[in-house]
Amino acid sequence: MDITDILKGKADSDEDKHHFIPFQQVAAENDFLHTLIHKVVAAKDINHKGQGLWVSMKLLTGDLKQIRKDHPHLVDRNTVVARKMGFPEIIMPGDVRNDIYVTLVQGEFDKQNKTTQKNVEVLMCVCDERGDVIPNAVSQGAGDKPVTHYQSVVYYQIKQQRWMETVKVAIAIEDVQRTHLRFTFKHRSSAESRDKGEKIFAMAYVKLMKPDGTTLRDGEHDLVLYKGDSRKLEDASIYLSNLSCKQMADQKLNLGSSFRSSSGGHPICSRDSFQISTLVCSTKLTQNVDLLGLLKWRSNTSALNENLKKLMKVDGGEVVKFLQDTLDALFSIMMEFSDDSTYDKLVFDALVFLIGLIADRKFQHFNAVLEAYIRQHFSATLAYKKLLSVLTGYVDIASRGLECEPLKRAFKALEYIFKFTVRSRCLYSQLYEGKEKMEYEVSVQRLFEKFNVLMQSKQEGNTLLMQGASLKYLPTVLQDVASIFDPNLLSNLLRSFIQNLPPDRLVKQKLQSMTAIVNTELFQKEECRAILLPIMTTTLNGLIQRRDEEEACVELLSNILEVLYRQNMGNPDRDIQDIMDKLLRSVNQMVIGLGRDHSLIVSTSCSY
Repeated sequence: MDITDILKGKADSDEDKHHFIPFQQVAAENDFLHTLIHKVVAAKDINHKGQGLWVSMKLLTGDLKQIRKDHPHLVDRNTVVARKMGFPEIIMPGDVRNDIYVTLVQGEFDKQNKTTQKNVEVLMCVCDERGDVIPNAVSQGAGDKPVTHYQSVVYYQIKQQRWMETVKVAIAIEDVQRTHLRFTFKHRSSAESRDKGEKIFAMAYVKLMKPDGTTLRDGEHDLVLYKGDSRKLEDASIYLSNLSCKQMADQKLNLGSSFRSSSGGHPICSRDSFQISTLVCSTKLTQNVDLLGLLKWRSNTSALNENLKKLMKVDGGEVVKFLQDTLDALFSIMMEFSDDSTYDKLVFDALVFLIGLIADRKFQHFNAVLEAYIRQHFSATLAYKKLLSVLTGYVDIASRGLECEPLKRAFKALEYIFKFTVRSRCLYSQLYEGKEKMEYEVSVQRLFEKFNVLMQSKQEGNTLLMQGASLKYLPTVLQDVASIFDPNLLSNLLRSFIQNLPPDRLVKQKLQSMTAIVNTELFQKEECRAILLPIMTTTLNGLIQRRDEEEACVELLSNILEVLYRQNMGNPDRDIQDIMDKLLRSVNQMVIGLGRDHSLIVSTSCSY
């Protein structure tokens, strides 16, 4: 039954509507199941002769908790829930998963001394480093009880077998390092008396974790098949010293070594082949050695400098899967070296890299994950000191007209850097009952003063870019900064920030920055408006008289008036009077000069 349109919302799903799923007869016992499925999907008409299954279907959207609440008659505590084979679009903090999906893909087995092809059964189990089988580690499907051994379908007298059977291996995260999968192969006789005497004729294995600490890569693996005495084939002390994958064996051959007969090892079934594929869905185990180096930084602090640099080269898709653990690692480094600034800049740059990833359109849905992490999981009480220190240093470099590439990247992450900074300061204040409040305010003031020095510069090139970025991104931090910083002092710093920029420099960007400030909660405070509004009206008056950047001027003035006419704005009379005194004459002259039909006049009239 094709449910594509239902899943995409193109077709209605109704539990009262019944759908018929016809039974597909198997033409021959040796037809592979995956081939049969392909035939059914491709077939336009199936001669089912009235045999089939009637089902009803309803698409339920939302998370499991909400669905159980909204549809208790459909989903209860006994309803089976199958997780996606792969990662969801969003991995929320606290969503710990460690599932390894194993697919028996195909195999080719020589009949050897038999007159007909073997009826091969594959038996898969999960073993520890001693070869002991871990019980109930294999899941055959959601809702089914876990099993210790998985037995494949047996096809009758087929040389090239294609199973495409998938199971899930679920073991504790701490056990993965010492665990491997073992596959044994046995001929199944159609005669029960003879079948009991059949012994395994080959085995293969693969470790779930590589020597470098990363997990088995996703994809297909061509395993080496070993033959020998059936009693010794399952002896882990022998086979674990042999190579498991043909790729590893080929690499060894290229180096001039032989793998066919190692000391005490089993001979290889050179005529036989066996392939599996794996998919690791884990929020704790990575397949990237560079990311692993950072996550396990405590085990090798001498390589910390290099691992922090390597993190910024890791593929974004791999990083976001381990976003919480990566952030935990970065902030634990900050806390561990609270009295040492050796790694401060590298950790700061790595944090900017992570925030920059999430700003990318490809991963923008992880914004909610980052917000949740800051609110619920972030706990680095000393991080604010280091974040402010590094950022202030970068701004200072730029204010002296020097190239500062890290600051260019940091601007795009500025909003979240301050979210971390403010949250860190709040946690510190709660823990130590407001201690070091003055020191915090001084450090924030010092940072803004560095921005103000930067704005004074008349240099071109890199300085001009830094000034433009400051105008664009600094307003994004005001909401968080104002929550634990004196709003009047912040308003005075912002006024200097605007005033310091030379009058004819980045005029449009300055107007857009002031518009952004107007739309913050800071501007809604009456005492803050008293500080900020005069510099805005003075700037507007000069520009309107010169007929410079008229559209941006109208945008700013419109936003100011819209805010002033909101409820709960205190007493706006003084503010409106200031606007009338400074701007009414200039605005009237501009309107007369533009004419009634000008697009600015029409759009402004429509908005009111």
